[in-house]
Amino acid sequence: MSDFLYLVPTLLILSLAVIMMLMSMYDKYSSKDYIIISSLTLILALGFSLYTFTGSYSVRPFNDIFNDVLIFDTFSNFFHILLIMGTLLTLLIGEHYYQKRTYFKGEFFSILMFALFGMMVLANSNELITAYIALEIASFAVYVMVAFNTEDKLRIEAVFKYLVLGSFIGAFYLLGVVLIYGATQSTNLSEIALFISSYDTSELSLVYIGITLILFIFLFKIAAFPFQSWVLDVYRGAPMIITAYMASTFKIAIFSFFLRAILQDFIPIINFWDNVFYFIIICTLLYGTWLAINQNIIKRMLAASSIVHTGYVLIAFISLGQNIASAYSIMFYLIAYLFSALGSFGIISHIISETKVRVTYDDFKGLGHERPFLAAMMTIFLFSLAGIPSTIGFMGKFYVFTEAINAGYASLAILAIFATFISIYYYFKLIAVMYFYPAPLYCSIEGFNDKRISTYAIAFLAILTILGGIGSAVVFFVPILNIDTLIDITKISVQSLFIKN
Repeated sequence: MSDFLYLVPTLLILSLAVIMMLMSMYDKYSSKDYIIISSLTLILALGFSLYTFTGSYSVRPFNDIFNDVLIFDTFSNFFHILLIMGTLLTLLIGEHYYQKRTYFKGEFFSILMFALFGMMVLANSNELITAYIALEIASFAVYVMVAFNTEDKLRIEAVFKYLVLGSFIGAFYLLGVVLIYGATQSTNLSEIALFISSYDTSELSLVYIGITLILFIFLFKIAAFPFQSWVLDVYRGAPMIITAYMASTFKIAIFSFFLRAILQDFIPIINFWDNVFYFIIICTLLYGTWLAINQNIIKRMLAASSIVHTGYVLIAFISLGQNIASAYSIMFYLIAYLFSALGSFGIISHIISETKVRVTYDDFKGLGHERPFLAAMMTIFLFSLAGIPSTIGFMGKFYVFTEAINAGYASLAILAIFATFISIYYYFKLIAVMYFYPAPLYCSIEGFNDKRISTYAIAFLAILTILGGIGSAVVFFVPILNIDTLIDITKISVQSLFIKN
């Protein structure tokens, strides 16, 4: 297979971003035009990614040009597929939302593609500076999208808080890189791993400090305690569809790089941070649960619950040092959370594209009678987020908790199970108000049209959410929908990290 084929998906996204930036100079193109062009290009990029997903491989194409800073392997391709799918579904679910808000110009869709480009490069990064540049490309694109409507005070406040905190925490990353370079004379992950394997623990003080500082940005971006303070305000202030994108797709990109760094390079010393992560996980689960219980605005409740889900993933993350199978559970859980979070946030954006009153629990009263289809879809996604059996969310939690117990972290798994039981309260509270209360008069939206692209995209996600939970039993004749097949794909992807070039 030609080395150039591995670069095609990333180059397609970059080309699309530049082309749409040039197109935005002309007013003759509508948001619908940008959505169509973006969707077709994303489908093409997805097709190339699927085409190159052939077993476990690891290549470094045009290494004389890239100088070993990028790796194209099954692992990065796995995340490329998730990132492209997440972006494509974000476009389709928000189709009507974009068209109803005139401030979504061509520049917005160009910035969205630049964000995707940065995330895809991050998944390929084998060097700390390259990873930082890729992360900043994606992050700054997200900053702009959060505050794209400059007339909304909430969004200006949200982006200011996110930008200041994000820039501040980014300085710690750079300081960590400096310390690691001072110790190893390299920022290449493969060379750093060789250095770590060649020296005793007592001689790695600067490396330990450097990695600790780099982990700050990881914990900040995934909203783990104590770096979660920005989440509620930023998620609340951002456009609904961008909140969905940040909660699902952007988090996946963060894990793509740090999971590679841990598994491929830092696994011999990762146990050094076990006690710190143990404390962080407990605080993340407890604080996130407390926040979610006390929210009245649905958007803030889902934002707070995303902190709890971060705690679940970190349980598998801390298990990596004792059990490599934890990596499979992390990757499966990221798939489950992508479907569930994007679907739940997407339904809200779908509804408020016609009206702005669907905000609190009370505003959702009677939705089951008013819009039974949307209420049913929302129920499926909430079931999955709560970990109810027969959904992909249940399978994700099952694998994470099982691997944590196998790695010796039964106490964390028990705490997470309790957090899951409590989550039933705030998720099912929304289900209850949708079905068991009459709709308030001010929420009536006569003539609301559900026959549009976003509706079908939401239905597609709901089907995947169900099939991900019962696929092995019901659709065994379609291999890709089989849960065991998804786990096998994650195993093949992780195995590609250990192929020697």
